[in-house]
Amino acid sequence: MKLSHFEFELPEELLAQYPTDHRDESRLMVLNRKEGTIEHKLFKDVINYFDEGDVIMLNNTKVFPARMFGNKEKTGARIEVFLLRELNAENRLWDVLVDPARKIRIGNKLFFGEDDSLVAEVIDNTTSRGRTLRFLFSGSYEEFRAKLLELGQTPLPKAINREVEEIDKDRYQTIYAKHEGAVAAPTAGLHFSKHLIKRLEIKGVEFAETTLHVGLGTFSPVEVEDLSKHKMDSEQIIIPEASANKINKAKTEKRRVCSVGTTVMRTVESSVSSKNELNAFEGWTNKFIFPPYEFSIATSMITNLHTPKSTLLMQAAAFGGYDFVMEAYKEAIKEKYRFSTYGDAMLII
Repeated sequence: MKLSHFEFELPEELLAQYPTDHRDESRLMVLNRKEGTIEHKLFKDVINYFDEGDVIMLNNTKVFPARMFGNKEKTGARIEVFLLRELNAENRLWDVLVDPARKIRIGNKLFFGEDDSLVAEVIDNTTSRGRTLRFLFSGSYEEFRAKLLELGQTPLPKAINREVEEIDKDRYQTIYAKHEGAVAAPTAGLHFSKHLIKRLEIKGVEFAETTLHVGLGTFSPVEVEDLSKHKMDSEQIIIPEASANKINKAKTEKRRVCSVGTTVMRTVESSVSSKNELNAFEGWTNKFIFPPYEFSIATSMITNLHTPKSTLLMQAAAFGGYDFVMEAYKEAIKEKYRFSTYGDAMLII
């Protein structure tokens, strides 16, 4: 499989700029691998494909407002700072991306907030765009985190070509988000409403929560034609014992086990035993899944419609079958499905 195998023409107007009015009323394309059929439904119809005892695996990571805007000392130039990960809580050290990168050097100070209430100093250049910042803040750690929340914005991806609006605070977060740490939402989960989850629970469908704190690596462009040479950034994952047991029980009983999104799939595929069972795990993964790939845990998958040449599309193609998924994408464009973060969904069974 080469990078060029995942190139296709995506009309710009199909990149969703806003979510649907109701979470569970986006469109749903259902791919049946056994029958080779494609059906067009609404997302809330997903309930018809699951039975009592089936398990739906969710990623309960929570997005934090990682995008901040500061001003450079002396020049006052406006600098976008994207918080990637906390390196050291005590010293307020953070890995960040800065834009424009060429203007920011070691020793520069950046001021945030209308009253310059937060100051950061650049102490390291980690990559061409990346920097390490030390925030200079005299209050407690709790006050410092509160200040970041106050000054930060919802980190919408670049495909959403508009300013952040009030709607994004709620809709760029799954309803079951719990553990803060992601800089991007696990988008397949955005379609689940409280009402739909309640209906699934009444039907006897079980939910197993895992965590993968989505980093920007998920969206980094693949820049090598030979996919085996692409390296994913590491992301933190947690698979609780209770979730692993629930999933393994469903597998033993030949129930359907559904991965909600590519992040869940990468999480569970990162901790498989020699008996093809899921192990509880807490650590990091840089797993990159592309065709051909033998999946061990999930028997079905919910995923969004992804942009050309993305690692997300590659994983969907690995699970659904390359030819079948690419055919479905042609159909999705013809039927004017909405793509990317706030777009429509696909269920592969």
